[in-house]
Amino acid sequence: MPAPRPVRFGVTLPQIKRTWPEARDAAIEFDRLGFDHLWVCDHVYGVPIPTLPILEAWTQLAAVAAVTGRAGLGTLVTPPFFRNPALLAKQVATLDQIAGPGRAIVGLGAGWFEAEFRDTGCAFPPLRERLRALEETVQILQLLWTEEKATFEGKHFSIHDAVCEPKPSVRPQILVGGGGEKVLMGIAARHADVWNNMGVHQAQLAAKALALRRRCDEVQRDFDSIEISQQCVVVIAEDEAGANAALAKAAKIYGGHMGGALAEHGIWGTPARVIDCIERHVDLGCTTFVIEFFGRDTRLPAQLFAESVIPAFRG
Repeated sequence: MPAPRPVRFGVTLPQIKRTWPEARDAAIEFDRLGFDHLWVCDHVYGVPIPTLPILEAWTQLAAVAAVTGRAGLGTLVTPPFFRNPALLAKQVATLDQIAGPGRAIVGLGAGWFEAEFRDTGCAFPPLRERLRALEETVQILQLLWTEEKATFEGKHFSIHDAVCEPKPSVRPQILVGGGGEKVLMGIAARHADVWNNMGVHQAQLAAKALALRRRCDEVQRDFDSIEISQQCVVVIAEDEAGANAALAKAAKIYGGHMGGALAEHGIWGTPARVIDCIERHVDLGCTTFVIEFFGRDTRLPAQLFAESVIPAFRG
């Protein structure tokens, strides 16, 4: 019987309508507080309004890598067609050189915000083709990180005797994010170290994990060898009155791609209640949380979480 996975907590960095100094200071603080990972979204338009300012994901991560020393660094998620996969492999390998071994986490997904593809001249084929391109991207990344010269012929991407030097010192983790129970989870079962349940599907975590198990069975992969993570909003306050007030504000802001029904299915409340919410997710097989803290300065709820919640999951 394998040992149970440790529960890990990642936190999203300021990125939309935020300056680099805000993002830098938050990253340094989150790293100091002991969070396991730091995350950015890979959009070129602010969500959901294209005119919202947003920092570019891999540039931001490279800068964060230079000012932090411990936490993993990942995207949730990078889609195909924004970048040639060979260039992405090189970006990740460079991030590894800046950050140090084992910190890079390559989060990949199909992409969904059509306007940012169309407006910038990137292809945005139907979902089935985006998923095919996603799998080709994973295959090319793995080849370039391991082969002296890599060749791959796909429908959407091809490389010929391509070289990626220096290679990552440790193979970066591959995360595949999304809720598609057949094709996407099949890609995760074949290639991913981590599958991420997006916030919009948080209430369906149990059913999604069961679907992933079926895909793992189909490719004869040990289901327990893939890590399950959950994208989530966390609303935390020291007392019930503060938690209820913050939840009411959060409910007016969050929705859409981050999901709804925070009161029923989300992670919120006093530290004790937040611990209970997390334990319910862990019981469903989730051991990694990608957290967006609610608040203008997310360092404040992150500090409360680090001091009063994380210790409950550190054996």
